[in-house]
Amino acid sequence: MPDWGLLLRRWLLLLALAPGLAAQAQRLPQPSAHVGGDEAAPVELATRAWTRAQLEAWWTALRRHAVAGGDHLAVPDELLPPAGATAWRPVVLPDVRVRPGAAVVSDAQGYEMRWYRVQVPAGSGEAQALYLPRLATLSAAVLARTGQGWRLLLDNQRVEREQWVQPLWLPLPGVGEPGLELVVALPVPVDSYRAVSRLWVGPRDALEKRWRWRVRMQSGLPQAASLTLAVLGCFALTLWMRRPDEGIYGLFALGAAAWMVRSLHYYMSPPASAPAQDWFWWVAHASMGWVMLTALLFALRFAQRRYRRLEQGLIAGVVLVSVASMPLWLRQLDLVVLQYAVTAAVAGVGIAWVAWLAWRERHSELRLMALALVAGGLVGAHDLAVLAGWAWPEHVFLMPFAMLAVTLSFLHAVQRRYVGTVEQVRARNSQLQENLDEQVSVLQAQNAQLREAERQQALLLERQRLMADMHDGLGSSLLSALVATEQGSMTQEQCVEVLRECVDDLRLVIDSLEPVGHDLVSLLATMRYRLGKRLQAGGLRLEWDVQDLPTLPWLEPPDALHVLRLMQEALNNVLKHARASRVRLVTRDHGRYVEIRVEDDGAGFDLQSIQHGRGLKSQIRRAQRLGGKLRIDSSPGNGTRLSLRLPVERKPPA
Repeated sequence: MPDWGLLLRRWLLLLALAPGLAAQAQRLPQPSAHVGGDEAAPVELATRAWTRAQLEAWWTALRRHAVAGGDHLAVPDELLPPAGATAWRPVVLPDVRVRPGAAVVSDAQGYEMRWYRVQVPAGSGEAQALYLPRLATLSAAVLARTGQGWRLLLDNQRVEREQWVQPLWLPLPGVGEPGLELVVALPVPVDSYRAVSRLWVGPRDALEKRWRWRVRMQSGLPQAASLTLAVLGCFALTLWMRRPDEGIYGLFALGAAAWMVRSLHYYMSPPASAPAQDWFWWVAHASMGWVMLTALLFALRFAQRRYRRLEQGLIAGVVLVSVASMPLWLRQLDLVVLQYAVTAAVAGVGIAWVAWLAWRERHSELRLMALALVAGGLVGAHDLAVLAGWAWPEHVFLMPFAMLAVTLSFLHAVQRRYVGTVEQVRARNSQLQENLDEQVSVLQAQNAQLREAERQQALLLERQRLMADMHDGLGSSLLSALVATEQGSMTQEQCVEVLRECVDDLRLVIDSLEPVGHDLVSLLATMRYRLGKRLQAGGLRLEWDVQDLPTLPWLEPPDALHVLRLMQEALNNVLKHARASRVRLVTRDHGRYVEIRVEDDGAGFDLQSIQHGRGLKSQIRRAQRLGGKLRIDSSPGNGTRLSLRLPVERKPPA
């Protein structure tokens, strides 16, 4: 399997180098007015002080010309580029004025119109174009000198609020034999920040590739990066809602939301009104601090312990910077550079702490995040230098690319934590399975011991039952016969009869131990075989009316013995007392219970006049032990019928 950690680290390295590659791409040779040359076109500069009224008149004239049309720009001479050669001087681009930390924003000092003139030489048959990679001024306009005066080629008022992030691109009209004189008009407040990159004029096809590349770097790729982060943030939010205890997902979602707010200017134009525009840019600038804060808090969650004071300090710093920079006070001050500088200082403290923790704890995920955060801090310093005009005025802002590297390091950390958690769960499950197997083995051994003890107990109980039955039945009969014989009160025939009954009783006990599979019919058939000859010798004809019966799950040997003794007692009573010639054994299935009947055609008796002796009471007790009911029907001269009803399903004793 591939080493995903190694692959991810290589991608992070490429992303860390991407800002440098992007910056280097901006420095690639650019086409110019010189055929085959790579230098920017030579530019001349003329300046003129303007009032706010003149600036408004200039913009009004440009808008009126865009509506009315025409080849000649009708404006007063004081608003047109200077005609005298002495007003122009060579200038080296980029032309940058550094933005102070807290600049005063006011119309009191007036404005300055800066005219940048470039000559397009004649003799080129290719279509030409004008290209400026970066402008940080008020709305630009491009004029071309013709025989009738100045012709307006471009008025950038419509997209003035996006001008700082969109390179200026202008396809030029055909160049005649005299060539073409172009002037780029850039108004700026006096003594305020401005940034004008180098200016290129050359073949349209060559410059258009550079222009498209710049558009992708300045707006296309940042838009894609912010959308990707927004999707990941939504996914993290759903995870956090399902698992609120995992705070890292909530921090990731919050950071993604803050970055989306930070990138709003890539998707929408700032508001037209000044107060709304102030709030728009405050939200955009302040959100960068919250992005930094959530990133640091996210990384600190992977440390071995929480550093609450550090977290509280970082939160307090970001909140203080956000509140202090609100456009509710100091509205006349441009605090953007100071705001970002303080935010960078707070971020530097947090990044240094994360880097120290990563070095001390030797945590691979934390080290990777610390590396990405350090790269992000360096890129942030680069962007602050570009924003303030301290260096690299033609570079694009690289923080979106750094955010990709930071995001990938975070995703790697989350993935490693997830994999680690899964491995821990698997290890715990394996340990639990081993413990379970061990407990199962112990329980199986205990169950085997318990079953053996139960078997021994059952054998003991069965032995005791057999001994009690033999003592009460067979033993008592033999002892009575022995005493009677010794006393001479029992004849030989009576002694033989007693011995025969003892033998029958012994056979009955033995038959009850035979496995009959809970089948009552098989049990009765065994009894018929044992007692048939004796009944026949007593002059009784046995009629066998036995139908199939359902098995009785509860019919164990002790219960079988009770059934056999009940039937034996009933048949003995018929044989001794009924003076019958026929006895009938009947079985019937009634669904919930089965019935066994013993019917004879003997003399019968009156149930009301007969006292219940020990034999009848013993039969009733046996029927109750079986969970059944015993009923006897008889009348003088009509024989006797004994009915035993047994349940198919018997409830266990409470």
